Amino acid sequence: MAMYVHASTFAGLVIPFGNVIGPLIIWLMKREESPFVDRHGRTALNFQISLTIYMLISLILVFIFVGVLMLIGLFIFEVVMTIIALVKASEGKEYNYPLAIPFFKQSP
Repeated sequence: MAMYVHASTFAGLVIPFGNVIGPLIIWLMKREESPFVDRHGRTALNFQISLTIYMLISLILVFIFVGVLMLIGLFIFEVVMTIIALVKASEGKEYNYPLAIPFFKQSP
């Protein structure tokens, strides 16, 4: 189930903020059933919320062109990191996204 948390972030490709809404729904529904899903849900949400903030900043910077390059780089970074997290989750391993702001702290 943890890999579905990461896979659901691709909903953001077709639904605005789906990259946050998808994992949030799965995490809220399944976090009580599995500490593993809880941890992966928190890390996915931290990463996707962080990426959303970075992308909004990049949109502001589009007016000085550097934002376009940042948006392209962030998109590629998001896809690659999400695929890595998805594979790690399917293998039953933990994964921490780089550059993720810890909005949801991990449970002890």
